[in-house]
Amino acid sequence: MTTGVERLFDELGHFKRYQACLYFAAVFQAISCGIHYLASVFLVETPKFLCNAPDNITDVVFGNHSATSLRDIWGAYSPGGGPVVVRTAAGEQWELSRCQRALRADAGDQLRYVFNGNKTVAACATGFVYDLSEVHQSIVTDWDLVCEREWLAKLTQPTFMLGVLIGALLFGDIADRVGRRPILMATSLCQFVFGVVVAFTGNYYFFVVMRFLLAMVSSGYLVVVFVYVTEFTGSKVRTWTSLHVHAAFAVGIMVVALVGYLVRVWWLYQIILTLSTSPFLLFCWKLPETPFYLMAKGRHRQAQTLLDNMAALNGLPATLKVSDLIEDSGEAAPMVGKETQTGATASREPSSRAERKMSILDLFGSCKMAVRTLVCWAIWFIGSLGYYVFSLGSVNLGGNQYINLFLAGAVEIPSYLVACFAMDRVGRKKTCAPALLLSGVACMLIIFVPGDIEVLAIVLSMTGKFAVAIAFGLIYLYTCELYPTVIRSLAVGSGSMMCRVGSK
Repeated sequence: MTTGVERLFDELGHFKRYQACLYFAAVFQAISCGIHYLASVFLVETPKFLCNAPDNITDVVFGNHSATSLRDIWGAYSPGGGPVVVRTAAGEQWELSRCQRALRADAGDQLRYVFNGNKTVAACATGFVYDLSEVHQSIVTDWDLVCEREWLAKLTQPTFMLGVLIGALLFGDIADRVGRRPILMATSLCQFVFGVVVAFTGNYYFFVVMRFLLAMVSSGYLVVVFVYVTEFTGSKVRTWTSLHVHAAFAVGIMVVALVGYLVRVWWLYQIILTLSTSPFLLFCWKLPETPFYLMAKGRHRQAQTLLDNMAALNGLPATLKVSDLIEDSGEAAPMVGKETQTGATASREPSSRAERKMSILDLFGSCKMAVRTLVCWAIWFIGSLGYYVFSLGSVNLGGNQYINLFLAGAVEIPSYLVACFAMDRVGRKKTCAPALLLSGVACMLIIFVPGDIEVLAIVLSMTGKFAVAIAFGLIYLYTCELYPTVIRSLAVGSGSMMCRVGSK
């Protein structure tokens, strides 16, 4: 029989009706984290574009293709294939490129694609014209984030990930102070509010600020919900429940691909994505605080009420008392797996060490601990780097970008099933190392795939995403198990920090 607070799962069930209801409710909102993390794929999509043309165009020529309007030439136009030549009703001939345009001098009456005479080159002072056949409206087309302003479009994802980094550290610490439940409620509400406000931002800088705030609360929810579900489920199912929080994130990626395909206007796309998980707001206020937190804070009466409610909904007699758990408990919340005896042993250190405030330097308290920390950080960094390279890069593999992104999310679902079986049978280390190796090999092989073999590139990308998702999902739980309780949250927080550095 398990001792301490963990005993409650032996008495009331490791994953019965009560825990299942809470789990699926909390994980449902985690879908929104995957949505907002990957939404920028289509928010900042850049269609084909040219320097804005003069009015009253009568003829258009690109290579061997000719038309009477720019709209008819987009299908033949390819960036880097030369300028588009247009003629106006006044007889002027212009060469339109992506970031400049040139007026031909003494061009004559005949419109020719090749011209060797004098030209007057000018910047795109009057703006740009875009191919709106695929992307009807994005922030790039609204605010002309191309040419010398292209870096602003590329800055949106790094600033979002900076918000994710800060949010993980901030809300993780606050959750230890005020509880998991208030943070889940606050971040869920803020995700909805900020997500809607993003759609109505009138300029680029306000857009970036609101996306930054949205990143903070999304990250806060994702970090805290991971702790929340692990503190409500027993050790027999904790591997499965913790890893499948990431499966909800993957569902969010698939939702992004589906909505991106159906809605090509960025602000409407943003609103629909935000509303997709809004039903959670109707019942998030019913979520209880976790028994681990209540007992750690000495709120025994509330803990007893929670235990009685769990027993009632699980169809069991309410015989378990908080006092029994306290008498049994040598430590409040050991969530340590049987294969990590070093972490478990370290957690039974004298209580005087647990009472003092821990710092990041304690992760390097000994040579063995320092090596462990550096290896964990490396896995967090590499896993995050690979995860977002395969996710964000899937839209550039060729073929249908929406299908590619959908597959990049769908391939994660079986990867977590494989990870759960492998972790229970061969252990964490023997699961993580081959997964990282396979993802690295797949990433290397993609470099040598010829551009005209799109299917092979997609297969390698999905293989790499499958493998790196195993390692990326595993490292959350593995880090919890490798460190004693007194520095466990700090270890996960520092790993998450390295994760966000990798994702940039």
